[in-house]
Amino acid sequence: MLVKDRMTPNPMVIAPDASHPEALRILHKEKFSYLPVVDKSGKLLGMVTETDLLHAAPSSATSLSIYEMNYLLSNLKVHEVMSSPAITIPDDTPIEEAARLMIEKSIGALPVMRGKELVGIITETDIFKTFAEILGQGEGVLRITLRSPDQPGELARLTGVIAKLGGNIHAVAAFHSEDRQHVLFTFRLDGVDEKVLLPALKEMGEQVVHYCRVG
Repeated sequence: MLVKDRMTPNPMVIAPDASHPEALRILHKEKFSYLPVVDKSGKLLGMVTETDLLHAAPSSATSLSIYEMNYLLSNLKVHEVMSSPAITIPDDTPIEEAARLMIEKSIGALPVMRGKELVGIITETDIFKTFAEILGQGEGVLRITLRSPDQPGELARLTGVIAKLGGNIHAVAAFHSEDRQHVLFTFRLDGVDEKVLLPALKEMGEQVVHYCRVG
């Protein structure tokens, strides 16, 4: 799955000379937390976040009057508080790379580029929704997590057994275990009852960490 499959296309943007109150109004009205900043030609200049704007506001402990604070903020421009250059990602990048980049850079959104053109934005919420879709959707779907040896052919062996029992695998994900000798496989499947599947897996020597019916 690629970033372009989960991004918000044609995102709302803001000009660098827009005021602090204008940017904050847009974010609150549209219920966004991030705005790409672009110039008149559409070139991406940076990103401004709700956090950037709130941090730029005077402290509540300031001796300034409300009128003075409003005056200062009305003259504060987006380009003065935005992050620049923005950390971006190409639209044909795997979505897991977007998640890795957000974690590595401690950011919650990435402008999505096609060449030099801004074509979308992908946020941590989009990543969470994708993860939930992979492992949590479907009526009467069985989700099962196994702790298996981290060795070649193990996943093929497991999927083969599930298929022989009539199981239809919708998704599978692999996660690090607490040691390097094992891996956690989480399957989302239907077509087989857990009363049949679990004994078969245990007979193979597999450790069932967790299972449940979803939906």
